[in-house]
Amino acid sequence: MADRDTLPLPLEVRARLAELELELSEGDITQKGYEKKRSKLIGAYLPQPSGVEQPMAPDRRTAIGSSSSRYHRRRSSGSRDERYRSDVHTEAVQAALAKHKERKMAVPMPSKRRSLVVQTSMDAYTPPDTSSGSEEEGCLPGGGTPSSSQGSISMEHWISRAIHGSTPSSTTSSSSTQSGGSGAAGRLADVMAHAHVGPIAHLSLRRKTVPGPLENGNSFRRSCEFGSELVWPPPLESEENHSAPPDVTTYTSEHSTHVERPQVSTVPRSTQKYGNAELMETGDGVPVSSRVSAKIQQLVNTLKQPKRPPLREFFVDDFEELLEVQQPDPNQPRPEGAQMLPIRGEQLGVVTNWPPSLEAALQRWGTISPKAPCLTTMDTNGKPLYILTYGKLWTRSMKVAYNILHKLGTKQEPMLRPGDRVALVFPNNDPAAFMVAFYGCLLAEVVPVPIEVPLTRKDAGSQQIGFLLGSCGVTVALTSDACHKGLPKSATGEIPQFKGWPKLLWFVTESKHLSKPPRDWFPHIKDANSDTAYIEYKTCKDGSVLGVTVMRIAMLTHCQALTQSCGYTEAETIVNVLDFKKDVGLWHGILTSVMNMMHVISVPYSLMKVNPLSWIQKVCQYKAKVACVKSRDMHWALVAHRDQRDINLSSLRMLVVADGSNPWSISSCDAFLNVFQSKGLRPEVICPCASSPEALTVAIRRPTNDSNQPAGRGVLSMQGLSHGVIRVDSEERLSVLTVQDVGTVMPGALLCVVKPDGVPQLCQTDEVGELCVCSIATGMSYYGLSGMTKNTFEVFPTSSTGAPVSEYPFARTGLLGFVGPGGLIFITGKMDGLMVVSGRRHNADDIVATALAVEPMKFVYRGRIAVFSVTVLHDERIVVVAEQRPDSTEEDSFQWMSRVLQAIDSIHGVGVFCLALVPANTLPKTPLGGIHLSETKQLFLEGSLHPCNVLMCPHTCVTNLPKPRQKQPEIGPASVMVGNLVSGKRIAQASGRDLSQMEDNDQFLFLSEVLQWRSQTTPDHVLFTLLSSRGAITNSLTCLQLHKRAEKIAALLAERGHLQDGDHVALVYPPGLDLIAAFYGCLYAGCVPITVRPPHPQNIATTLPTVKMIVEVSRSACVMTTQVICKLLRSKEALAAVDIRTWPPVLDTDDLPKKKPPQLYKPSNPDTLAYLDFSVSTTGMLAGVKMSHAATSAFCRSVKLQCELYPSREVAICLDPYCGLGFVLWCLCSVYSGHQSILIPPSELEVNPALWLLAVSQYRVRDTFCSYSVMELCTKGLGLQTESLKSRGLDLSRVRTCVVVAEERPRIALTQSFSKLFKDLGLHPRAVSTSFGCRVNLAICLQGTSGPDPTTVYVDMRALRHDRVRLVERGSPHSLPLMESGKILPGVRIIIANPETKGPLGDSHLGEIWVQSGHNASGYFTVYGDESLQSDHFSSRLSFGDTQTVWARTGYLGFLRRTELTDASGDRHDALYVVGALDEAMELRGMRYHPIDIETSVIRTHKSITECAVFTWTNLLVVVVELDGSEQEALDLVPLVTNVVLEEHYLIVGVVVVVDVGVIPINSRGEKQRMHLRDGFLADQLDPIYVAYNM
Repeated sequence: MADRDTLPLPLEVRARLAELELELSEGDITQKGYEKKRSKLIGAYLPQPSGVEQPMAPDRRTAIGSSSSRYHRRRSSGSRDERYRSDVHTEAVQAALAKHKERKMAVPMPSKRRSLVVQTSMDAYTPPDTSSGSEEEGCLPGGGTPSSSQGSISMEHWISRAIHGSTPSSTTSSSSTQSGGSGAAGRLADVMAHAHVGPIAHLSLRRKTVPGPLENGNSFRRSCEFGSELVWPPPLESEENHSAPPDVTTYTSEHSTHVERPQVSTVPRSTQKYGNAELMETGDGVPVSSRVSAKIQQLVNTLKQPKRPPLREFFVDDFEELLEVQQPDPNQPRPEGAQMLPIRGEQLGVVTNWPPSLEAALQRWGTISPKAPCLTTMDTNGKPLYILTYGKLWTRSMKVAYNILHKLGTKQEPMLRPGDRVALVFPNNDPAAFMVAFYGCLLAEVVPVPIEVPLTRKDAGSQQIGFLLGSCGVTVALTSDACHKGLPKSATGEIPQFKGWPKLLWFVTESKHLSKPPRDWFPHIKDANSDTAYIEYKTCKDGSVLGVTVMRIAMLTHCQALTQSCGYTEAETIVNVLDFKKDVGLWHGILTSVMNMMHVISVPYSLMKVNPLSWIQKVCQYKAKVACVKSRDMHWALVAHRDQRDINLSSLRMLVVADGSNPWSISSCDAFLNVFQSKGLRPEVICPCASSPEALTVAIRRPTNDSNQPAGRGVLSMQGLSHGVIRVDSEERLSVLTVQDVGTVMPGALLCVVKPDGVPQLCQTDEVGELCVCSIATGMSYYGLSGMTKNTFEVFPTSSTGAPVSEYPFARTGLLGFVGPGGLIFITGKMDGLMVVSGRRHNADDIVATALAVEPMKFVYRGRIAVFSVTVLHDERIVVVAEQRPDSTEEDSFQWMSRVLQAIDSIHGVGVFCLALVPANTLPKTPLGGIHLSETKQLFLEGSLHPCNVLMCPHTCVTNLPKPRQKQPEIGPASVMVGNLVSGKRIAQASGRDLSQMEDNDQFLFLSEVLQWRSQTTPDHVLFTLLSSRGAITNSLTCLQLHKRAEKIAALLAERGHLQDGDHVALVYPPGLDLIAAFYGCLYAGCVPITVRPPHPQNIATTLPTVKMIVEVSRSACVMTTQVICKLLRSKEALAAVDIRTWPPVLDTDDLPKKKPPQLYKPSNPDTLAYLDFSVSTTGMLAGVKMSHAATSAFCRSVKLQCELYPSREVAICLDPYCGLGFVLWCLCSVYSGHQSILIPPSELEVNPALWLLAVSQYRVRDTFCSYSVMELCTKGLGLQTESLKSRGLDLSRVRTCVVVAEERPRIALTQSFSKLFKDLGLHPRAVSTSFGCRVNLAICLQGTSGPDPTTVYVDMRALRHDRVRLVERGSPHSLPLMESGKILPGVRIIIANPETKGPLGDSHLGEIWVQSGHNASGYFTVYGDESLQSDHFSSRLSFGDTQTVWARTGYLGFLRRTELTDASGDRHDALYVVGALDEAMELRGMRYHPIDIETSVIRTHKSITECAVFTWTNLLVVVVELDGSEQEALDLVPLVTNVVLEEHYLIVGVVVVVDVGVIPINSRGEKQRMHLRDGFLADQLDPIYVAYNM
């Protein structure tokens, strides 16, 4: 990569190269054509290597050479915007990057779905450039680059891979999973493993099936209750010791440059692999696939590399997690100079013939020399379009003045009076019309407010301008004919009201539309006074627009000061390229020019775009003395400059550089002088100036005739500047900023430098501060904003003693800088671009410049880079947004991004929080083509920037996280127990009512006996009614029908199944009556039933293995099912998933034998097994628990008492009948209590969402049970239909209890929105409540009919992470609402215990919920015989206190709180609040996080996030979000997700995965199966839209 500034190229070759690069950047030439022509041009100058041509080593130049050569070396590069160019800077960046190569950071590239990679298909197969010595591919250990032979090998390797679709496994796996992998082939394989190159990579991205058994629901699609339960295979014992997963939450301080990756070993596995994942095992026994985990491994290694010093120690208060406050570094540079003295400009010379006001000047020239040219405008071909003379300007302005005063409104009620504000809306190519209107306003004594032409209704920043017009009370807009025609119109031809704009009358100022003033009318021309002359708009950092008012006397004084300092004389010619509506363009090209009768040649922006040299040509053509330009215009002229023989700039005596205050203008000035000095340009002609809307011109370099007086230069240390201190950097270090002076203070002004924040105190001489000016010629106020005006325009700087510097007020300029030797002013930045990151100041412009100096620049557009800061976690974080060229590949851009990060880190010593690349031309623009910064920031913050590449680096930037928590040792038993108190608090224990009173059916111990009794006493009483999706009754069972059917099934089991009593039978039925009959048939036959959800016909491959697994694990001797499912089990698809020969006998119960069994089985002992309850926990474990006959009866009795169930009652049940309370309510309770159950299969709600509520209303049900999925379906599906349901007569006013059956923390947001939605239909909000159950006890709490309403408390989420409960007020920061999980069931006792020490805890303390009750399950039914788990979960005892009672551990964290409410018994009510499962909780930074809290925060961040799930992998937090929107939004979510988790949870997200809707697996209860999702992610089976690895 022979960089051409290291080559001795002649000027014409350089110029031709620059031309080529311009063509490439403008898209006039292809990359290939460019390469060809470029190599032709510089081929002759390349040093010829001897022998084999080696690929050039990376350019490791360090900055050497005398400083003069450094600054004056000509460098024209393939760039557009040279504002930000500095040779020094480029060298510094190159050197910094070279240094970085030694400690290379392996940044994992994000994975992107094919559809998001915008490329043509051929580009996708372009092999990576093996020979480039670019830093991502890295160098060989010897420091060289791969030799060409190796390069060719890897090339063939790449091609063969693309053709045959296979790689030698060694290269891919070794390089991507082990620590080796240097060298071209290995690197390449790494690239292959990480990037989507080659057809195979694309094929592998198609969705694969999910590993592991699935509950029978659509594989990964959510269906209401037909969700998918996923199980993971039992953990495997592996023979080798795996290295533990690395801990990335602590930063190591040894500066190791290379970290060994934990070796990943593959374990031979005998178990069946579900799906087609090639699984491996990592340290913690998690199945992973090489690709994703290799990346994460890479990320982990990168994060382990020391990046920042370790966090300092600081307090951990009892509850507050204190964020670290950045301690000032004792070694940081401090200012040492004396206090500065204010500097006074020279006396403003009183010249006798200066006019008393600008209008007077116009009148003078318009009458004395009417033929003198005032303004020449250009068309887009550069031809003079029109010449406005002083005579025409005078007469036309008078005409405009007369018309706006007399022809608007009526004689009695004119629309405009002197002093009113008027908008001037003129396009940038029509300065003549603008000038006439502006002077017309001055003559009429109305106040012009020049603004941009609103092009569309939603122009960037246009709304804010509308607010300004509204606040100024503008009602009239003056405009030109052409502009008026071009404005957007409505159908009726009206100009619409732009968004945020006041209603305006549009008035065209062309002469032909105006009436002539009468002969006797003359404008009243006064001397300049303190009335407002005009208002200039200014856009602030946050995008708001302010109006700066300028008085007539200030306007005149400013023109005089400019005339004196620039030495303007009458009839001079001046070329103006700047915007004439504001700032330097207005002051020189419209105001001062008229005062001196000068001739302005106006070059519009549209012409500059077509011909960047146009302004230089105009200077030559008109022999202009002065030109007003920006550094951009100089740079464009450089790039476009061909050998123009006829250029001669010797006429120029002054080249005003309007943005001289931009630190990077110096390089444009240098480069411009370099090229054009030979064309007659004298060095002393270049005059940078500094200005601001508030203070007008602050300083300008005076044109001298002495070419020996050199301009002021400062080479400043960037580190010093970041501390606000000026240190001249003599050692030529890398991080320096070179600034040029902007001349001296304006005549008649006083200038001082004050501290940028706090009291305006004078700075020391070597300190950077904000410049303040005291002069008549400054702005007066921000229109209508007295408070801000006081802070900006009425500042009284004080010395260190506190004495004011002057009796007159100063105006703040918004410019940061200092006064150098000889009174020269230096500007180092703007207040608006200031970013204070952990106490150090950085300037946005400087960071842009560093980004632009990173080669190669072909991937992004110059001048289209935005840098701003966002506040995250109490500090500013830097965000860089750039526009990416359409032809650059993922790899290229990613590489450029990682280099930019390193460069900014090296040079500025600050980390970039987020770097985003957006597609070309998508950033909001200002009217003159710059980037609209505040609008870009707004888009970024609201997630509508739509980047195509994002790199977040929170790990390196966020150094103020709270200290990780060290757990305190618990208090020992001795100091604690006093009666029923723990540490001074009541022991947290509670119980439901007694189960004492007996009823007629309670004498039966067994459910089978209850059924027989009912079939004799009330044979025709209907127990069960099943509804179809239309709401019609499909079937019902009376007591006798159920008894008879159960007898026949018992006969079938004995006859065809040849089963013994105690054999296990799997019941595979859809939700319905067959399931109930089969259950009682098993009881009659003495068999133990297990209910199993049938496989899903559309998704057999994934759901059937789960059925098979339950059948196997439960040791079922036979399977009972319906004819339809029998056929399904024998179908081709089923055979492909599970071999039919491995099934136990399958009995079809559709044709039953006619005879009944000889006698019904009666269990001998109530403690024998009644049934097994199998369910998949949210962590993906399949667990079956044993329910004895005694427990089953106790369970039914407890529910009967709680819900007051009697034969006369009807209950509607919309639940899955396969496990837990859902099964008990569906199959058992009606038989026990005799009430009628109306059964609604949840799957029917997918067809008809209103089915459940209509049934509740139609049958006038008072009690109903549902699941969260059902509630969600109703909330989402019926949200807009409440009115139509009301008209259909839906009435929910009779509902007394609507209970959500769940095994998790109550979803308060869902229950509340459900209540609110159906309140209009009569649903009482008090009716909605939740229940709580778990594996050891299927129902612990259930909101009954009597008893107080469920209560809600708000707890502090930060305290909860420390396992503490701290109650706070609703709406307080970090508050989390928790709803009580229903009332404790009769016969149930609860205590809260410490899960580690097993000691009892006090009231309102967080601990594990332990339960003791007659309906506890009697143990796990497990094949593996995990006895220790069994005894721990089902028979635990407290370590102190009541050590006799045997408890079952629920595995859920929660707390008890005694409320002020009273129970039915009159006691105070104890409320149980469930916080979350211990298994699910994540330990991060020593604190306990519940996934649901992080997920709730994430879902709130963007409207397109429908669902979210989080899990950890080797201490990295992985966030998976479902995107319901276009894939273009995927990358918007990455910064939003990272920010919200940092802000609300103080955690850094390691990986953000964006997937389609429905990918996060949900089980039948509507709970997320995060562990299964984790397996799918690690096995690379999610087909993500985008995966971002945060650095």
